[in-house]
Amino acid sequence: MSLKVVFMGTPDFAVPTLAEIVGGGHEVAAVYTRAPAPAGRGMALRPSPVQALAEKFGLPVLTPKTLRTDEAAETFRSHAADVAVVVAYGMILPPAILDAPALGCLNLHASLLPRWRGAAPIQRAVMAGDEETGVAVMRMEPGLDTGPVGMVERVGITPDMTAGELHDRLMPLGADLMARALGALERGNLQFRAQSAEGVEYARKITNEEARLDWSQPAKALHDRVRGLSPFPGAYVTADLGRGPERVKVLRARLAQGQGEPGTLLDAAGTVAAGEGCLRLVTVQPAGKGAMAFEDFARGRQLAPGARLA
Repeated sequence: MSLKVVFMGTPDFAVPTLAEIVGGGHEVAAVYTRAPAPAGRGMALRPSPVQALAEKFGLPVLTPKTLRTDEAAETFRSHAADVAVVVAYGMILPPAILDAPALGCLNLHASLLPRWRGAAPIQRAVMAGDEETGVAVMRMEPGLDTGPVGMVERVGITPDMTAGELHDRLMPLGADLMARALGALERGNLQFRAQSAEGVEYARKITNEEARLDWSQPAKALHDRVRGLSPFPGAYVTADLGRGPERVKVLRARLAQGQGEPGTLLDAAGTVAAGEGCLRLVTVQPAGKGAMAFEDFARGRQLAPGARLA
C-alpha cells in the first residue's frame, strides 16, 4: 500500500525528503514549490532545488503565487491526495488547503517543538547556544507551527558546530523521519500529541542589524552568533582596516583567552577582545571576495595587534 502525496517544498533542505517519498513507492500527485527566481551574475531565472529534482523524476510541478484563491483551492483538491507533505515551502497554507487531503498536512520542522517555531529554527538554536535540537513531524493547523507532533528525532549541537553544518546534519535525518511517519500513517498508527504550552520560542527571520557583531557582548554570545549565522547570511564587522570602511563577514571563530578593549585585535592569530573574554577569528570573508583564513586576510590588510575591528 502506498499513499497519494502532494509535496510542498522549495530549498535544498526539502530535497532529500522528496527523494525519500518517491523512493518509498508513494505516488506523488503534484509538487508545489516557489516560482523560479533570478540568480547568478546574469540574473537568469533559476528553478528551486525542489523543482529541479521533481523534473528529474518527471513529476508535475506547480508554482502558484498564492494559495488563497478559490481556483488554487480547487486545483489542490483535484489532486485527491491522501496527505500533503510540507518542508520549508515558504508560503502559508490557508484552511481550504489544510483541510483538503484526507489524512491532513504533515510538516517537517527543524526544531524540537514548541521551541523555535517559525522561519529560522536552525539558526536560532545555534545562536541561542542550544546543546540539542532535532526534527519533528507535525500535523499542520492554522497557527504558526502549533499543530500536534507525531514523531521527533533529536541531535546534539556540538560547541563549534555552525548552522550550515547542523542544516546538513538535519536534512537526511528529517527525510528519514518523514518516511517513517508516512509508513506509520498508512498503517493507521501514527499518533499525535499536543505541543506543550511551556517553552515556546519563536525563530523570527534574521535581520541585518543582528548579524553585526557587537564587541561589547561576551565572547560566548559572539561565538554563538557567528556559528548561527554561518555560512548565511554571515555575522560581520564593519571597520576601517586601511582601505576605508568595509564589511567583513566572520564565518568561523573560536573562544580564546586574553583581555583588552572590546573590538581590539590582540595578536596575529586573530584574537579579538570582547566585553567578556576573547574571540579568535578563524575564517573571514571580505566583501566581494571568497572565504579565507584570518591570517591571510590580516596579511593583505597589514593588520597588527592593536588594530580596531569595530
